[in-house]
Amino acid sequence: MTVTGLPEPWTVRFSKSKSRQYFFNSVTKQSQWEEPEGTDHAALKQHLTNHPLRVRCLHLLIKHKDSKRPASHRCDPITLSKDEALEELSVYQRKIEQGEKFEELAKFRSDCSSFKRGGDLGYFASGEMQPPFEKAAFALKVGQVSGPVETASGVHIIKRVT
Repeated sequence: MTVTGLPEPWTVRFSKSKSRQYFFNSVTKQSQWEEPEGTDHAALKQHLTNHPLRVRCLHLLIKHKDSKRPASHRCDPITLSKDEALEELSVYQRKIEQGEKFEELAKFRSDCSSFKRGGDLGYFASGEMQPPFEKAAFALKVGQVSGPVETASGVHIIKRVT
């Protein structure tokens, strides 16, 4: 039995096309939707709580002139330096720490089109976001807000919702 609660050599994976988890046997290459026989259900549930297959996050993005696409609904072209973007991001981070709603601040300032939804990116699985963003998002606990995260898109703060 592994820490996942699954019998060897089973692993749990996420199907993007079906938007749900499935189970894969790395020896036989068999996959199935149902938990394999011999699964410790409580251990599997605990593992998936601590190591989710997908998360849902909000973010506030501030682009800078060196971002991969230095334009947004707010400004075209963006002329902020990376340091200026980080400085501005820290202002919003302090506002969140002081109790202002993440969603309202994202609606007001984010350079991502998700600003319309309060920065809500919906659910995403591993491999769907830029690696630094994904690493930070999956490391957060539900309700927790990250520090600044730098990606090719700009600088972000991330709030994990589920």
